[in-house]
Amino acid sequence: MENPQAVSTSLWAAWGTQARANPAITLGMAAASVAVLWLLIASGYQSFTGENRGNVVYAALGGLAGFGATALGAVFAFGLREVSTRTQDTMLGFAAGMMLAASSFSLILPGLEAAEAVLGSGFGGAFVVVLGLGLGVLLMLGLDYFTPHEHESAGTYGPNSERISRVWLFVLAIILHNLPEGMAIGVSFSKGDMGVGLPLTTAIALQDIPEGLAVALALRATGLTAAQAVLVAIGSGLMEPLGALVGVGMATGFPVAYPISLGLAAGAMIFVVSHEVIPETHRNGHQTPATVGLMGGFAVMMFLDTAL
Repeated sequence: MENPQAVSTSLWAAWGTQARANPAITLGMAAASVAVLWLLIASGYQSFTGENRGNVVYAALGGLAGFGATALGAVFAFGLREVSTRTQDTMLGFAAGMMLAASSFSLILPGLEAAEAVLGSGFGGAFVVVLGLGLGVLLMLGLDYFTPHEHESAGTYGPNSERISRVWLFVLAIILHNLPEGMAIGVSFSKGDMGVGLPLTTAIALQDIPEGLAVALALRATGLTAAQAVLVAIGSGLMEPLGALVGVGMATGFPVAYPISLGLAAGAMIFVVSHEVIPETHRNGHQTPATVGLMGGFAVMMFLDTAL
């Protein structure tokens, strides 16, 4: 096994090479990271004090619901030794549909409404949410570019991926998926609005079940035992409650932070769906069942948003 210190040194060098090779992505990620850090500094203290503490509890519980759903899906891998690729693609398509609908109905629309109320202008409100969308895309694009990770069908991405074990590459890929989901949950509860937080959390938790199963099965394909694959898949779900705390920390401090954060979370989720989930479901020739699953997930989330 390669010396971890040597791998770390090599990874730093590879990051430097990546940054020089594509300065636009590097600058975009830097700008998005600074924006997130600024939101956390400006809002973080107020998020965890006084009357806002109850919203932090809601966000943490929402993140734990996503974690629990991921764990539930992973546990199913004990009884299911194999699930057909067609079925997995259909389930992931369903998850993608729910994420797209959640981004639209539970993040973008409330963001537009909140921004317009703060600025007194539809144009200004739309600009704020679009700004947030752009920041979310830049953040996830940079993380995707600089994080070594692997997808079951598409192979490895990122610097030095060939020097990192497949298990860790899969785990890093899962983190890239779960971070924006957790952030979205945290942002949705930052104002204590159950009409925003509950539908979004329900949607993310529901789609985390098939995702947890798919992750555990993919990890088993790397050579892990069933128990090891399930435990690693469950552990990966911890990124959702952590992301939820980041999300609620960004969105609480001042009025315009809320719509910006809603847009940022939506942009990050849409990026993951378009860049990672949908391509994964189409690479095996199952475009039609995956698309039917996506439309079903979109319809379910639209119903939940209206009903809840």
